[in-house]
Amino acid sequence: MVAKVAFLTAGGFAPCLSAALGLLIRRYTEVAPEVELIAYEYGYQGLLAGQSIEITDEVRAGAELLTEYGGSPIGNSRVKLTNAADLVKRGLVAEGTDPLRAAADRLITDGVDVLHTIGGDDTNTTAADLAAFLAKEGHQLTVVGLPKTIDNDVIPIKQSLGAWTAAEQGSRFAQNIIAEHNSASRMVIIHEVMGRNCGWLTAATAQAYRSWLDGREWLPAIGLDRNEWEVHAVYVPEGELDLDAEATRLKAILDEVGNVNIFLSEGAGVDKVIAELEADGEEVARDAFGHVKLDTINPGAWFGKQFAARLGAEKVMVQKSGYFSRSAPANAADLALISQLCDLAVEAALSAEPGVVGQDEEDGDRVGVIAFDRIAGGKAFDITTDWYVDLLDQIGQPQPRPAVVQH
Repeated sequence: MVAKVAFLTAGGFAPCLSAALGLLIRRYTEVAPEVELIAYEYGYQGLLAGQSIEITDEVRAGAELLTEYGGSPIGNSRVKLTNAADLVKRGLVAEGTDPLRAAADRLITDGVDVLHTIGGDDTNTTAADLAAFLAKEGHQLTVVGLPKTIDNDVIPIKQSLGAWTAAEQGSRFAQNIIAEHNSASRMVIIHEVMGRNCGWLTAATAQAYRSWLDGREWLPAIGLDRNEWEVHAVYVPEGELDLDAEATRLKAILDEVGNVNIFLSEGAGVDKVIAELEADGEEVARDAFGHVKLDTINPGAWFGKQFAARLGAEKVMVQKSGYFSRSAPANAADLALISQLCDLAVEAALSAEPGVVGQDEEDGDRVGVIAFDRIAGGKAFDITTDWYVDLLDQIGQPQPRPAVVQH
């Protein structure tokens, strides 16, 4: 019997967190109104600190309003329960305390029977570790996760929540920044898109932007020329990048068109950047999960420097769409998927079936509950997929060889 359910959102933002929370609350209110609902603030940080919000009748009645907003009303944080040193450093647990035990004790104290985690692979596998720990202590906790990541890089999930919206929003961002192409002569614009190890979002953003171009009318006689607004290059981590060859190709475009527009995944070529920094004796900062802090190494600026010299550009502009895209409210396509998965998550929780709900690529894209031990991060974008091959053909970029991503 489920008496109390808790929610938390964790990791980086994605355009699904607020909507998923609202639709989970709505579904519980519809099918199990007697179940008590709470939400932990700032993800696992709030769980450790015992900071929670009661889901009142007022919140239940207005829960669908959350689908109209981005961000997360209950807050996020990047906390890894198995990284005790980091948690001690941040003052979230005392020295010598096992964070898993501290989190488990809080859930027991709060009487939580079901925990819904809305996050990426780290968030959901951490929740699985927590449930396993509680099981050893004789306390039954059902954890049902929802897959959130704008990178669309969770194995074996076909489509992560929020990714479609992030690509659409990245296209909107590009529509404005690429309008800057003739604010100076011989301009190179680099649109840096989030994606540490997976280039799906960069590719999907470029595709969405080109679809927007396809629907526009042009007037070259006055300088409103599609060639100047075109995507001239797309670089993703999965494709090997030959800087010299690409510089030769792009210089010809710059000489003819007058500007170059590049869509760059923040993880593309990062191994080159890291190698250069470490060769200069600089330390590369990493987060609690061991990931390189990409904002500290600034890939867009590094690529801008490389291309400026090689192309003879007079001005290079680097713009990042990540925070603009990831905090947007979910679009119609994402809302439909979120609603479907939230209904399934509630059904699984009430049936005590743990796992992550989603479309299982290893089972014919069947929508179901996927066991935690099958969930992993780092799903690569398939650069041989038809729509991406077509995209590169249309912009005249050679198909890259697969790259080995080491960071």
